[in-house]
Amino acid sequence: MSLYDDAVLVLKGYEDQPELRQTYLDHLAAHPDGLWKACGDGHVTASALVIDPARARVLLTLHKKLRMWLQMGGHCEPGDATLAAAALREGAEESGIGGLRLLPGGPVRLDRHETLCAWHLDVQYAALAPAGSVEAISDESLDLRWFAYDEVAEVADDSVVRLLEATLARL
Repeated sequence: MSLYDDAVLVLKGYEDQPELRQTYLDHLAAHPDGLWKACGDGHVTASALVIDPARARVLLTLHKKLRMWLQMGGHCEPGDATLAAAALREGAEESGIGGLRLLPGGPVRLDRHETLCAWHLDVQYAALAPAGSVEAISDESLDLRWFAYDEVAEVADDSVVRLLEATLARL
């Protein structure tokens, strides 16, 4: 199965946010290249909110270009077999943490936002950090920091707050 086919199946199976979900599906139907950064009309991206439930905290990255505290995530790459794999890859690359596990049940949320390159149609997952995880900053970040759940609203925008709330509701 191609990444495109996986994305369509994942989105069709996602039961929340029906209008936004349909926007993603319409985008992919109109743009066979709609998963790739080269698609100037926007592209599907994958992200992972790295959480440590045992310590009630979340790992956020201070994005180098956007200068905002965000979850780990980014563009799909040709080697990604699935959206979940893309989210897990991004989570591991940007957090430096090996052994992340996605929260079962598929994507937690969808979030469409404009960036410097184009519209991102982000498929958002949550990833559980293994006990004793040690993070390592990547070259895509200015900083990487753990925040208590109740601190996230003070540093991050509403999209990250909504992602955390949806993640905690699923735990």
